[in-house]
Amino acid sequence: MTHTQLRNILLPLVGVGVLAAPSLLGGAGSVYSAAVLIAIFAVMAYGLDVIVSDLGEVSLAHTVFFAAGCYTTAMLSTRAGFDGWGTLAGTIVVALGLALLIGLVTLRLREFVFSLVTYAVGVVAVTLASNWQFLGGSDGLRGIPPLDLSFAGFTLTASNDQELWPYAFALLAITVYLIDRFRHSRLGAAAIMTHLNPRLATMGGTDPARVRLQVFLFSAPISAAAGWLYAYQRAYVSADVLENYFLILMLTAVVLMGRRQLLGPLAATALILTQEKFFSLGGYVDKIILGSVLVLILGFFPQGLMGLAKPLQGLYRSLRRPASQPPTTSIGDIK
Repeated sequence: MTHTQLRNILLPLVGVGVLAAPSLLGGAGSVYSAAVLIAIFAVMAYGLDVIVSDLGEVSLAHTVFFAAGCYTTAMLSTRAGFDGWGTLAGTIVVALGLALLIGLVTLRLREFVFSLVTYAVGVVAVTLASNWQFLGGSDGLRGIPPLDLSFAGFTLTASNDQELWPYAFALLAITVYLIDRFRHSRLGAAAIMTHLNPRLATMGGTDPARVRLQVFLFSAPISAAAGWLYAYQRAYVSADVLENYFLILMLTAVVLMGRRQLLGPLAATALILTQEKFFSLGGYVDKIILGSVLVLILGFFPQGLMGLAKPLQGLYRSLRRPASQPPTTSIGDIK
């Protein structure tokens, strides 16, 4: 059985297991709440994952897209009476507009300068969200109605975490599918080539600037869609969605298991939030743990936890070889 065939069998099984996990773990409200947040924050991290893992840049502005999803949903639902489909469409449009603007500004920037400019974008965003009364200022926006995705006579609503879980899982499943398709697409291949060897990519007829912009436009709505659902889950939005906590969470989720691991951000987010929700040592201590994990991974395990699998696999094979394969003897060894 090939690797692709095995993956095509295992992924649906993993999906069924994830969908049933809250019920299998007791079905308490806290379990469903954690499951919904894991799905939302994993989707948020997947948006950054393609920028870091495939394009090779570290965007510090993806909290802006996440917050844009939150604020667009809050304003359209409370001030214009839009349902879930309308707020989702508005979220995608706003995210694409912001991504186009930021992408054009950072088109020729690389590495440290790119990260610095995107961080400055985040600083501007949090200042606006905290002080601009149009966005609710320091009080935020409250009164977001329950999620309503009803259409064609079908009633699809969610007023609590248990009811919201199937929609959170659906968003997660769609996101994983899109990331997988991206990495098997021409754009995904061009992004890797642009990352590894921009000069060779140019010689092959690829425009690195265009590829960077297209990947940015692909990633932004993903993180924004997470903000869309997060607004419904919390029922209010404030400037705290732009806190550094969300940025550190995204970065840790991307690198903890290893880059370009399809289920890596999901597994990492699940580990982080399980600790915070069920084994918490206090809000400040949890944030210190999260930041420390990011430092340790970047400093000592740049390939992530999955990078440890190769040395362990090699050690396992070396330990098994003497027992299963007798050492070969050459003619020159016979005296």
